[in-house]
Amino acid sequence: MRRYQQLSQEERYTIAALSRSRKSKAEISRELGRHPSTIGRELSRNRTPHDDGYRAEVAQSRATARRRGTRRGSQFTKQQWKVVVGLLQIEWSPEQIVDHLKNHYSFSICHETIYQYILRDKKHGGTLYQNLRIMPKVRRKRYNSHDSRGILPGKRHISTRPVEVESRTVLGHWEGDTVIGSDRRHCLLTLVERKSGYTIIKKLKARTTDEVTRAAIEAIREHRKKFLTITFDNGTEFHNYAALENLFPVLCFFATPYHSWERGSNEHLNGLIRQYIPKGASMRHINQEYCDFVANRLNTRPRKRHGFKTPKEVYTNG
Repeated sequence: MRRYQQLSQEERYTIAALSRSRKSKAEISRELGRHPSTIGRELSRNRTPHDDGYRAEVAQSRATARRRGTRRGSQFTKQQWKVVVGLLQIEWSPEQIVDHLKNHYSFSICHETIYQYILRDKKHGGTLYQNLRIMPKVRRKRYNSHDSRGILPGKRHISTRPVEVESRTVLGHWEGDTVIGSDRRHCLLTLVERKSGYTIIKKLKARTTDEVTRAAIEAIREHRKKFLTITFDNGTEFHNYAALENLFPVLCFFATPYHSWERGSNEHLNGLIRQYIPKGASMRHINQEYCDFVANRLNTRPRKRHGFKTPKEVYTNG
């Protein structure tokens, strides 16, 4: 008999065929070169209850699910996690913890594993996430799979933008994103012009494609000649970008998923907005009038990078 390995899909189909032929466990084990107890466990663990039979496709699906569960389980001891948690509680970031463990402890861990641990802790009512300066909106552990977030044929990647967009020397190149409230429904569309920092904020009743498109159209109509390009986040709420391109002489581009730094102007703007609308606050009672008030406050605030001119002055004077 060979050393134990997980049963393959082909072996499970052989087990199913031999079982239907009324072969005994001993006969199946000899046919496959497996220990009889392996065959016994496989048949008892994966037998379908409705017809008391063994189906290879069901067995393979269950085995795959069990392996994923094991793989997602912790390979670290309670003492090791105690060290990680202790560092989180003094507000170290997962990246800082990884580097510290690598240099001062006898085990290593990746920052993604720490984030997953924090999310599981939060799901079960824990408070570890409160020690992070920034908690990622969504973190999904993927096993040998391509990130499919925001996939839509024909989208222009940020890397194909005109060179002038990067230089911030020409007005008319914008970045766009949504800021969501605590009720996960009412939110904002934020647009910021890259050269000047000029801000537009539109209230959305929902984070939907229709609502985002409506608000974007309204914003462009108000500033029609000063919209040349818009670089959006990869959220699906921006998937009707073609409607904007059909109505106006504007080109839309999309950042790489989870690369928020590619839209630095917009990320900075969203942070400024939190001064007026704190993170975790509901946006249900916020109206467009208040959005315009916040935008005006930001547009008339002097900026050091403009020699203390305001975004509104730079935007108006070109």
